Amino acid sequence: MVAKKTVKKVETKKVEKKVAAKPVKKVAAKPAVKTAVKKVESKPAVKVAAKKIESKPVVKQVEKKVESKVAAVVQAPVKTNGADEKPNTKIVNIVISTSLEHKIPLERLIMDLPNTEYNPEQFPGLIMKIREPRASFLIFSSGKIVCTGTKSLEEVELAIERLIEYMKKVDIHIKIKPKIRVENVVASSDINMRLDLNEIAIKLTNVEYEPEQFPGLVFKIGDETGATFLIFGNGKIVCTGTKSDKDVHIAIKNLMVVLKKNGIKNYK
Repeated sequence: MVAKKTVKKVETKKVEKKVAAKPVKKVAAKPAVKTAVKKVESKPAVKVAAKKIESKPVVKQVEKKVESKVAAVVQAPVKTNGADEKPNTKIVNIVISTSLEHKIPLERLIMDLPNTEYNPEQFPGLIMKIREPRASFLIFSSGKIVCTGTKSLEEVELAIERLIEYMKKVDIHIKIKPKIRVENVVASSDINMRLDLNEIAIKLTNVEYEPEQFPGLVFKIGDETGATFLIFGNGKIVCTGTKSDKDVHIAIKNLMVVLKKNGIKNYK
């Protein structure tokens, strides 16, 4: 009888041990509630909206356009006809500011107009794009706007006319002709020379050149045009900081004078 009681106790302990060895871990590790919370936390509406706004602000759009032109500059074939050949210059972007002198209900624009983005928690301005001519607007409730993406003042005026037409569709009537103020003109050009950027970095002042970080050299010419140049070894340049097409050509002419004055010649 003693032996039988001992066996029962051992068997009971074995059963308890098996139960203890198999706790319900899978259910606790992946509950439906936690899975749902995780999915919601990974893509909250605020983060998604912020991502859209941060990915396409007007300033970043301008930088993106300039960078795309720079990429084309670097990859373009090199001409070595000499510095006497007239540079081939092209306006690639004009940034202007103006005012519609009318309060703009941005909430109405985002609801009723296409191609608009607005997230007041991230930025107080509304972004609007039009196709003909291709342009982007940064619109504030005060009526002040910034326009970028156009390549001439004619395109700027046409873009603003289109914007005013869109405003009429939401019962916002602009009765004035907005005064345009040019903030920046970006141009690309080719000075038809192969350049030793290390030589330029040594001989000129107001220069930034870090070839490990970027293949271009930044040069602030310091003349009346206020231009800043991005210069590449193949003779391609990007000019920014000027206020007109005329200033672009003056700045490039002054650049050629500076290079010649400092003995910088066609690098072979």
